[in-house]
Amino acid sequence: MKLYYGWVVVAAGALMGCVAIGTVFSLAVFLQPISEATGWSRTGISMAMTLDFITMGVGAFFWGAIMDRFGPRPVMLSGAVLLGLGVALASRAGSLLEFQLAYGLVVGAAAGAIFAPTIATVTGWFEKHRSLAVSLVSAGMGVAPMTISPFAAWLISTYDWRTAQMVIAVMAWVLIVPIALLVRSAPAISGDGAAPGSVAPGDRGMSVGQALRSPQFIVLSLVFFCCCAAHSGPIFHTVSYAIACGLGPMAAVTIYSVEGLAGLGGRLLFGIAGDRFGARPVLVAGLMVQALAAGSYYFTRQLGEFYAVAVVFGVAYGGVMPLYAVIAREYFPMRIMGTVFGAATMVSALGMALGPAVGGWIYDTFNGYGFLYIGSLGIGIGAAAIALAFPPLPSASRRQPQPA
Repeated sequence: MKLYYGWVVVAAGALMGCVAIGTVFSLAVFLQPISEATGWSRTGISMAMTLDFITMGVGAFFWGAIMDRFGPRPVMLSGAVLLGLGVALASRAGSLLEFQLAYGLVVGAAAGAIFAPTIATVTGWFEKHRSLAVSLVSAGMGVAPMTISPFAAWLISTYDWRTAQMVIAVMAWVLIVPIALLVRSAPAISGDGAAPGSVAPGDRGMSVGQALRSPQFIVLSLVFFCCCAAHSGPIFHTVSYAIACGLGPMAAVTIYSVEGLAGLGGRLLFGIAGDRFGARPVLVAGLMVQALAAGSYYFTRQLGEFYAVAVVFGVAYGGVMPLYAVIAREYFPMRIMGTVFGAATMVSALGMALGPAVGGWIYDTFNGYGFLYIGSLGIGIGAAAIALAFPPLPSASRRQPQPA
């Protein structure tokens, strides 16, 4: 039986996402070593991650529009080159500002070229198993805490942080550039039981402007924003929080890895559930679990407790993330999917940007992370509440935005 090429795109996207997102989030492992070696504040270093998310979001919109016009391959190659360049420049930074610009702007732009465009591309290759396919790509990104982060921790224990980041930069070039050549746009007609890239006749009348003003896009963006605001702080600061609770650095990194492993399972579980029960109800349930798990970190102190919460939190935040692309594809035609999902990702990136910066400020101000987890609980519950406002899905024959 001939392999459906959509699954090749899924595999390529998963590997690229693992390296790209893993490189971005490895800054959580570098946070304490960089601060100790340079004297830069945690707030200042965390600001690089905040810039990362903002740039990644703006870049996702920019790169998505380019993808809609020229296809995904040139976008992926550009991201691969920029990713290694940004980390290499950050490793040579002589000041906090230089580090923030290199890691926050260049690495962020690179991640924006890989994350949203890859997922948007995959949604066009599948109809029947769309949630599962997108979840598998996202699962590759979820593997990052189990691969790139422990690798970064080992490099730091063997070399200084600058050498460690240079090694990661070279690795990004070696891995992503050749893999990006495998990615291509979905064909316009269906094949092997899929309906990649096909659009209903009514879709042709939907402009980007109409899509971005529609109620479904507004709700999608608000939920995406609150969801990311709720989990970005716990994801980024839990390693430092665990160390502050008396755990060793390597043990603290394993908590991050447990989250990633649980997130991998969550992506597969939620992907299958989304195909069976619908992406929207599964999203609401996942958001509630995520909120409660984030708040539970407030009460954790021992390694076993951290592991227990990390499993639930990882399953929830890992599982809900792929569902946003699936929901977007249900509402909007494939021909503008890159731009629309890029715009939603841009809004969500603002939420992701809050966690690192606010968490660093909370630690520097209150000498602890307690208020971070309380805030994450509240925002997470808000995300679930907003998700209940999704309008009904359009009919299969006419996918027009509803009047604003």
